[in-house]
Amino acid sequence: MSTVFGKIVRGEIPCDKVFENERILAFKDIAPKAPVHILIIPKKEIRCLQEVAVEDLPLVTEMISVAMQLASQFSIADGYRLITNNGKKGGQVVEHLHFHLVGGKMFSSHTELT
Repeated sequence: MSTVFGKIVRGEIPCDKVFENERILAFKDIAPKAPVHILIIPKKEIRCLQEVAVEDLPLVTEMISVAMQLASQFSIADGYRLITNNGKKGGQVVEHLHFHLVGGKMFSSHTELT
């Protein structure tokens, strides 16, 4: 893996882990946009959501399940956003599939995370 997330998965760059298993890593965002801002990434290198293969759909489902568990753990289960960007035009900065779990504040329907 050549991205910053690949380096985090390999332990070359430290992170503030909040969840890890054999397939998924979740850690606090270093530039949070909300009181709770957690990145959930697969350890398998998948460039973006559009490139998820059929055989990787269970992994994406597991990422969503982890997001739900973390939402409960961080007391935001009553309101949060689970966001992924796809490609540069969609605002994706790191070319490694990831979800942003953000919450702990009131969002309007027009609030944009950049």
